Amino acid sequence: MRIDIMTLFPEMCESVLSESIIGKARSEAREGAGGAPQERGRARKSGYVEINCVNIRDFTLDKHNRVDDAPYGGGMGMLMGPQPIYDCYKSLYGDGEEKPHLIYMSPQGKTLTQQRVKELALTDRIVLLCGHYEGVDQRILDEIVDEEISIGDYVLTGGELPALVLADSISRMLENVLPNDEAKELESHYNGLLEYPQYTRPYEWHGEKVPDILLSGHHANIDKWRHEKALETTLKKRPELLLDAELSDRDKEYLKSIKK
Repeated sequence: MRIDIMTLFPEMCESVLSESIIGKARSEAREGAGGAPQERGRARKSGYVEINCVNIRDFTLDKHNRVDDAPYGGGMGMLMGPQPIYDCYKSLYGDGEEKPHLIYMSPQGKTLTQQRVKELALTDRIVLLCGHYEGVDQRILDEIVDEEISIGDYVLTGGELPALVLADSISRMLENVLPNDEAKELESHYNGLLEYPQYTRPYEWHGEKVPDILLSGHHANIDKWRHEKALETTLKKRPELLLDAELSDRDKEYLKSIKK
């Protein structure tokens, strides 16, 4: 999969994307892309992600290297103009190539969900547009943007942090990016529930002990305990998620018993 991030601050994005699991996945994708054709194919099929940070400012025609201007009609702040954004986007695909899915990171967009992340992870190419200042010219939204996504009902100084959130959440859904592909299926939101409580050493800390069931070695009982705790945690912290979760009759009975 390939993700391109259109931004005024590529160094900011690179500093995050070069670290941890995503950084390792990008490194392995680059190594595979530089090998023989059969190796490049294996790298793509393995699910390694290619993430590029593209500087919108490189495409401005302004002699002072500006990408923004005052909005018509007056008002506070500056607005990113259409030309640099459009030319930057057009540089990302050639004639005859399929147009990549362009997402504008915006507080006006639909709130990001795990379900949407799973859907986007099936896409071959995604471009993320990071706004700045007071946003971007409406004509850009009308002409090239396919979707607007928000990471919450609040406003940030730019779209870089939301783009990094989305790029990370998509990347970790791809095969072989996480050390254990099955792990993501047990995490919060993947199956509509929050994750169960987790414990590590020491066995006792500040008078609190690890639940004995987790030391029993009985995997079926541990799985049952974890699932019940996931139901309890979701009911306590995010009960609205249960309305859309796929619950078995046993789950519903268990929830009734702990509500009493």
